Amino acid sequence: KEEVMRASRQSLSVLLALCASTAAAWTSLPHRPSLTPRSSTSISMASEGDSVTFAKYEGLGNDFILIDDRDKSAPSLTPDQSERLCDRNFCVGGDGVIFALASPEGEEEEYDFTMRIYNSDGSEPEMCGNGIRCLAQFLKDLGEDASSYRINTLAGPIVPVMNDDGTVTVDMGEPILDGPSVPTTLEPNADSNSAVEQTLECNGKEWKVSAVSMGNPHAIIFVEDLEEDIDFESDGPALESSPAFPAKTNVEFVQVLSPSHLKMKVWERGAGPTLACGTGTCALVVAAIRAGKIPRTVSEEDGGHALGTRVTLPGGDLFIEWRESNNRIYMTGPATLSFQGSALLK
Repeated sequence: KEEVMRASRQSLSVLLALCASTAAAWTSLPHRPSLTPRSSTSISMASEGDSVTFAKYEGLGNDFILIDDRDKSAPSLTPDQSERLCDRNFCVGGDGVIFALASPEGEEEEYDFTMRIYNSDGSEPEMCGNGIRCLAQFLKDLGEDASSYRINTLAGPIVPVMNDDGTVTVDMGEPILDGPSVPTTLEPNADSNSAVEQTLECNGKEWKVSAVSMGNPHAIIFVEDLEEDIDFESDGPALESSPAFPAKTNVEFVQVLSPSHLKMKVWERGAGPTLACGTGTCALVVAAIRAGKIPRTVSEEDGGHALGTRVTLPGGDLFIEWRESNNRIYMTGPATLSFQGSALLK
């Protein structure tokens, strides 16, 4: 009996030590993510049972788990681990995991950082417009204080600019209109070898689809009424997986409210319905202009906005300018820290 009691006291001591250690770890978390600078470019993969430090950000409700991998050249989590972190019932929850990585070796003069992202299903998109705004705010909160950041992405270089009002403006680059480059097999019917409101049979319906890439593919469909004209939960995934888009596609359903105001619902490739999609918002503005739904510019006197076309998403508003002087697209919107902590990899 004495040996049992001694073992019990030892177990209790170990448990108390573990609790104290855990409490110390949590109370030491700062109000903002760690400001510790990183300089190495090692690759160290996390394993089951490891604790992962993260910060949770959202851009109009499109929410992401941000991982500080500035000392690495590749993500510290696998797609499968990222998918499990995004589970809203059993872990942190999110539309994707974004990794802040070092600039590519030998390209430090061209880039400040690299962005990689895994969707909630473990797939890897080329870029994410809301995500890169969240990444920019994350970098600023980490102490990388700058007015702008040159980010290397799988869609090419992207430059987010930090505004005084707390929003972030992102130079999203030029839209890709060439059909095979989107990629889509829709028959070209407009200039630049592009598809503008081209007919597509899908899910037992006939659609007028415009194909635009912002480094990732988008299928844009204009409707009279977003609530009445589509079966979102059925049409969205069917169009996402349409053979007309060999790499699958993001799907945007769009209602024109005025010459300077659009409203949309998005079914994201690899994530399903989300509250916002930055690249999709850029793509649909381009599609609306090319289809003659809205003018390229509307003066403020005529109800326009200085930042461009207002697009209302389920999570809020983004402003998109397709600048005629250089053909580049500029997106302005918020990015907000929600909370931070650590999660156990299961």
